[in-house]
Amino acid sequence: MSSTIDLMMKGIGIGLFISVPMGPIGMLCIQRTLTRGRKHGIITGLGASTSDLIYLIIAVFFIGFVVDFLTQYQQIIQITVSAIVVVFGWFIFRSNPSTQPLPHQRVNQSLLNDYFSAFVLTLSNPLILFILIALIARFEFLDEHTSLVNNLIGIGSVFAGAFIWWNILTFLVSRFKNRLSYAGLKLLNRTVGILLALIGLAGLIFNQYSPG
Repeated sequence: MSSTIDLMMKGIGIGLFISVPMGPIGMLCIQRTLTRGRKHGIITGLGASTSDLIYLIIAVFFIGFVVDFLTQYQQIIQITVSAIVVVFGWFIFRSNPSTQPLPHQRVNQSLLNDYFSAFVLTLSNPLILFILIALIARFEFLDEHTSLVNNLIGIGSVFAGAFIWWNILTFLVSRFKNRLSYAGLKLLNRTVGILLALIGLAGLIFNQYSPG
Protein backbone atom coordinates (compact mmCIF):
# COMPACT_ATOMS: atom_id res chain seq x y z
CA MET A 1 0.00 0.00 0.00
CA SER A 2 2.81 2.42 0.87
CA SER A 3 4.47 1.88 -2.52
CA THR A 4 1.17 2.64 -4.28
CA ILE A 5 0.71 5.83 -2.27
CA ASP A 6 4.30 6.81 -3.03
CA LEU A 7 3.68 6.23 -6.75
CA MET A 8 0.53 8.35 -6.61
CA MET A 9 2.29 11.20 -4.81
CA LYS A 10 5.11 11.17 -7.37
CA GLY A 11 2.56 11.25 -10.20
CA ILE A 12 0.69 14.17 -8.66
CA GLY A 13 3.98 15.99 -8.21
CA ILE A 14 4.91 15.49 -11.87
CA GLY A 15 1.45 16.63 -12.94
CA LEU A 16 1.94 19.85 -10.97
CA PHE A 17 5.50 20.37 -12.23
CA ILE A 18 4.45 20.26 -15.90
CA SER A 19 1.30 22.37 -15.41
CA VAL A 20 2.20 25.14 -12.96
CA PRO A 21 4.81 27.05 -15.05
CA MET A 22 3.01 29.96 -16.71
CA GLY A 23 3.66 29.21 -20.38
CA PRO A 24 1.39 29.69 -23.41
CA ILE A 25 -1.24 27.23 -22.15
CA GLY A 26 -1.37 28.86 -18.74
CA MET A 27 -1.95 32.28 -20.29
CA LEU A 28 -4.55 30.82 -22.65
CA CYS A 29 -6.29 29.18 -19.69
CA ILE A 30 -6.44 32.52 -17.87
CA GLN A 31 -7.76 34.31 -20.95
CA ARG A 32 -10.53 31.77 -21.53
CA THR A 33 -11.47 31.67 -17.85
CA LEU A 34 -11.95 35.43 -17.85
CA THR A 35 -13.69 35.73 -21.22
CA ARG A 36 -15.69 32.47 -21.34
CA GLY A 37 -15.97 31.09 -17.83
CA ARG A 38 -14.19 28.78 -15.43
CA LYS A 39 -15.19 25.50 -17.05
CA HIS A 40 -13.68 26.67 -20.36
CA GLY A 41 -10.43 27.39 -18.54
CA ILE A 42 -10.41 23.95 -16.92
CA ILE A 43 -11.16 22.24 -20.24
CA THR A 44 -8.30 24.17 -21.84
CA GLY A 45 -5.94 22.93 -19.15
CA LEU A 46 -7.15 19.34 -19.45
CA GLY A 47 -6.66 19.43 -23.22
CA ALA A 48 -3.04 20.32 -22.60
CA SER A 49 -2.77 17.64 -19.90
CA THR A 50 -4.02 14.97 -22.29
CA SER A 51 -1.21 15.87 -24.67
CA ASP A 52 1.26 15.74 -21.77
CA LEU A 53 0.07 12.22 -20.92
CA ILE A 54 0.71 11.09 -24.48
CA TYR A 55 4.25 12.40 -24.20
CA LEU A 56 4.58 10.73 -20.78
CA ILE A 57 3.72 7.34 -22.30
CA ILE A 58 6.21 7.93 -25.11
CA ALA A 59 8.91 8.99 -22.63
CA VAL A 60 8.40 5.88 -20.50
CA PHE A 61 8.28 3.25 -23.24
CA PHE A 62 10.17 4.77 -26.18
CA ILE A 63 12.80 6.95 -24.50
CA GLY A 64 15.72 5.80 -26.70
CA PHE A 65 13.95 6.54 -29.97
CA VAL A 66 12.61 9.85 -28.64
CA VAL A 67 16.01 11.21 -27.59
CA ASP A 68 17.59 10.26 -30.93
CA PHE A 69 14.72 11.82 -32.91
CA LEU A 70 14.62 15.08 -30.94
CA THR A 71 18.39 15.42 -31.09
CA GLN A 72 18.44 14.92 -34.85
CA TYR A 73 15.56 17.25 -35.66
CA GLN A 74 15.77 19.65 -32.71
CA GLN A 75 16.19 22.85 -34.72
CA ILE A 76 13.40 22.04 -37.18
CA ILE A 77 11.06 21.17 -34.32
CA GLN A 78 11.85 24.35 -32.41
CA ILE A 79 11.32 26.55 -35.48
CA THR A 80 7.97 24.85 -36.26
CA VAL A 81 6.75 25.14 -32.68
CA SER A 82 7.81 28.79 -32.45
CA ALA A 83 5.98 29.64 -35.68
CA ILE A 84 2.80 27.96 -34.41
CA VAL A 85 2.94 29.93 -31.16
CA VAL A 86 3.43 33.22 -33.09
CA VAL A 87 0.39 32.54 -35.29
CA PHE A 88 -1.71 31.52 -32.29
CA GLY A 89 -0.71 34.69 -30.45
CA TRP A 90 -1.62 36.81 -33.49
CA PHE A 91 -5.13 35.32 -33.63
CA ILE A 92 -5.68 36.01 -29.93
CA PHE A 93 -4.33 39.57 -30.32
CA ARG A 94 -6.73 40.19 -33.23
CA SER A 95 -9.78 38.65 -31.53
CA ASN A 96 -12.52 41.21 -30.99
CA PRO A 97 -13.92 41.40 -27.45
CA SER A 98 -17.26 42.55 -28.88
CA THR A 99 -17.73 39.04 -30.30
CA GLN A 100 -16.97 37.50 -26.88
CA PRO A 101 -19.36 37.50 -23.91
CA LEU A 102 -18.96 40.02 -21.16
CA PRO A 103 -18.30 38.51 -17.73
CA HIS A 104 -22.00 38.54 -16.72
CA GLN A 105 -23.26 37.01 -19.98
CA ARG A 106 -23.90 33.37 -20.83
CA VAL A 107 -21.31 31.58 -22.98
CA ASN A 108 -22.03 29.44 -26.03
CA GLN A 109 -18.50 28.56 -27.13
CA SER A 110 -17.80 24.90 -27.65
CA LEU A 111 -15.96 23.17 -24.82
CA LEU A 112 -14.81 20.57 -27.34
CA ASN A 113 -13.14 23.26 -29.47
CA ASP A 114 -11.38 24.66 -26.40
CA TYR A 115 -10.18 21.18 -25.46
CA PHE A 116 -8.79 20.27 -28.88
CA SER A 117 -7.17 23.65 -29.55
CA ALA A 118 -5.24 23.36 -26.27
CA PHE A 119 -4.46 19.72 -27.03
CA VAL A 120 -3.04 20.54 -30.47
CA LEU A 121 -1.06 23.56 -29.23
CA THR A 122 0.61 21.45 -26.54
CA LEU A 123 1.12 18.47 -28.83
CA SER A 124 2.94 20.74 -31.29
CA ASN A 125 5.74 21.12 -28.73
CA PRO A 126 7.47 17.73 -28.37
CA LEU A 127 10.27 19.37 -26.39
CA ILE A 128 8.06 18.71 -23.33
CA LEU A 129 9.52 15.22 -23.58
CA PHE A 130 12.86 16.44 -22.26
CA ILE A 131 11.12 17.85 -19.19
CA LEU A 132 9.21 14.61 -18.64
CA ILE A 133 12.35 12.50 -19.07
CA ALA A 134 14.11 14.63 -16.46
CA LEU A 135 11.15 14.36 -14.05
CA ILE A 136 10.89 10.59 -14.54
CA ALA A 137 14.58 10.23 -13.71
CA ARG A 138 14.38 12.64 -10.75
CA PHE A 139 11.37 10.92 -9.17
CA GLU A 140 12.38 7.41 -10.26
CA PHE A 141 8.91 7.13 -11.75
CA LEU A 142 7.51 4.65 -14.30
CA ASP A 143 9.64 2.52 -16.60
CA GLU A 144 9.23 -0.41 -18.99
CA HIS A 145 9.39 -2.88 -16.10
CA THR A 146 6.49 -1.35 -14.16
CA SER A 147 3.33 -3.47 -13.99
CA LEU A 148 0.25 -2.50 -16.01
CA VAL A 149 -1.71 -1.65 -12.87
CA ASN A 150 1.03 0.64 -11.54
CA ASN A 151 1.42 2.23 -14.98
CA LEU A 152 -2.29 3.09 -14.96
CA ILE A 153 -2.08 4.40 -11.40
CA GLY A 154 0.98 6.50 -12.24
CA ILE A 155 -0.52 7.98 -15.41
CA GLY A 156 -3.79 8.68 -13.62
CA SER A 157 -1.92 10.40 -10.81
CA VAL A 158 -0.12 12.70 -13.25
CA PHE A 159 -3.48 13.66 -14.72
CA ALA A 160 -4.86 14.22 -11.20
CA GLY A 161 -1.98 16.56 -10.38
CA ALA A 162 -2.66 18.59 -13.51
CA PHE A 163 -6.40 18.65 -12.76
CA ILE A 164 -5.71 19.98 -9.25
CA TRP A 165 -3.63 22.83 -10.68
CA TRP A 166 -6.14 23.86 -13.37
CA ASN A 167 -8.90 23.95 -10.73
CA ILE A 168 -6.79 26.14 -8.44
CA LEU A 169 -5.76 28.51 -11.26
CA THR A 170 -9.25 28.92 -12.71
CA PHE A 171 -10.75 29.42 -9.24
CA LEU A 172 -8.32 32.23 -8.46
CA VAL A 173 -8.74 33.86 -11.87
CA SER A 174 -12.55 33.63 -11.82
CA ARG A 175 -12.61 35.69 -8.61
CA PHE A 176 -11.65 38.73 -10.74
CA LYS A 177 -13.94 37.92 -13.65
CA ASN A 178 -16.79 40.27 -12.78
CA ARG A 179 -14.42 43.23 -12.58
CA LEU A 180 -13.62 43.13 -16.30
CA SER A 181 -15.19 45.50 -18.82
CA TYR A 182 -14.99 45.55 -22.63
CA ALA A 183 -11.76 47.53 -22.37
CA GLY A 184 -10.39 45.01 -19.88
CA LEU A 185 -11.17 42.10 -22.20
CA LYS A 186 -9.54 43.91 -25.10
CA LEU A 187 -6.40 44.59 -23.05
CA LEU A 188 -6.35 40.96 -21.90
CA ASN A 189 -6.55 39.63 -25.46
CA ARG A 190 -3.78 41.93 -26.65
CA THR A 191 -1.54 41.20 -23.66
CA VAL A 192 -1.88 37.42 -24.01
CA GLY A 193 -1.48 37.64 -27.78
CA ILE A 194 1.67 39.77 -27.53
CA LEU A 195 3.22 37.49 -24.88
CA LEU A 196 2.55 34.38 -26.96
CA ALA A 197 3.93 36.02 -30.09
CA LEU A 198 7.05 37.18 -28.23
CA ILE A 199 7.66 33.65 -26.93
CA GLY A 200 7.39 32.33 -30.46
CA LEU A 201 9.59 35.06 -31.94
CA ALA A 202 12.24 34.47 -29.29
CA GLY A 203 12.34 30.82 -30.32
CA LEU A 204 12.71 31.75 -33.99
CA ILE A 205 15.47 34.30 -33.31
CA PHE A 206 17.49 32.04 -31.02
CA ASN A 207 17.29 29.23 -33.58
CA GLN A 208 18.36 31.55 -36.39
CA TYR A 209 21.50 32.66 -34.57
CA SER A 210 22.34 29.41 -32.82
CA PRO A 211 25.59 27.76 -33.91
CA GLY A 212 25.32 25.02 -36.58
